[in-house]
Amino acid sequence: MEARNGTRVTEFILIGFPSPREVEIFLFMLFFIILVVAMIGNSIIITLICTDYRLQSPMYFFLCNLSLIEILMTMTVVPKMLENFLSERKTISFYGCLAQSYFYFLLGISEYVLLAMMSYDRYVAICYPLSYSTIMNGKVCVWLVVGSWMGGFFSVLVPTEIKLGLSYCGPNIINHFFCDSAPLLHLACADTRLVEFIDFIISLPVLLGSLLLTVISYMYIICTIIRIPSAKGRQKAFSTCASHFTVVTIGYGTSIFIYVRPSQASSMNFNKVASLMTTAVTPILNPLIFSLRNQKVKEALRDSIAKCLGNFCPWKC
Repeated sequence: MEARNGTRVTEFILIGFPSPREVEIFLFMLFFIILVVAMIGNSIIITLICTDYRLQSPMYFFLCNLSLIEILMTMTVVPKMLENFLSERKTISFYGCLAQSYFYFLLGISEYVLLAMMSYDRYVAICYPLSYSTIMNGKVCVWLVVGSWMGGFFSVLVPTEIKLGLSYCGPNIINHFFCDSAPLLHLACADTRLVEFIDFIISLPVLLGSLLLTVISYMYIICTIIRIPSAKGRQKAFSTCASHFTVVTIGYGTSIFIYVRPSQASSMNFNKVASLMTTAVTPILNPLIFSLRNQKVKEALRDSIAKCLGNFCPWKC
């Protein structure tokens, strides 16, 4: 791919959501609240899992890592978006843009691989309950989490190096609120079809492959639950999977729509709105979904609040 002659771009302008000043201030306040709530919610989940003995199981170990990914995902994108809401020049440096893009996709891929691992964990727990502790032992869980992080690291490494080697000679305006792959490639002074194809080839097995593992796991889970004789037993089994299934549906649905397409240049404005689901909305929803629909998490949270109130106010009124 040969670049056209031109001056190399040293910074990019993130258009974001062009709005009057009053609307931008409102959006800043809205997303600042979202950032704080996401940070607090996921931090509470991590703290509860690390400190409460009732949450020392593989499912909660995976959930702890999922909350960590959500915190890092939010911190990768939202602070810069908040800064741009208040700035006249909504710029990001060239290397800062590529770094943001790299960590966003690293965390995104790691999250979906981890969701697939959580599906497998639920499959083993429901279909092979007597062998669950043997199959999903501590060593296996650690390696599954390490594998999800390494999968994200190596999947994004090659495309990022290729993007780093491209020439960007203007214009330098990115039609997005962060350095997403498609609008960034649109500014390259070269034929980017090969890079887009590589992105597509990588996203296809990661998203659809992990989704296939999730679907197969849930097919076996549903078949096993249906054969449970008691209604109470079926309800209990379904409740252990409901939270994870909800998160999977939201996450995979959004990302497959945005990224698993050979060409991503069209419908960019709609993609920006859809991207908010993975960068801002989902990090808030996950703690709520897993806490409100999980009895053990609710009990641990209730006991922790009671303990904190007891330490703060030890006397009885």
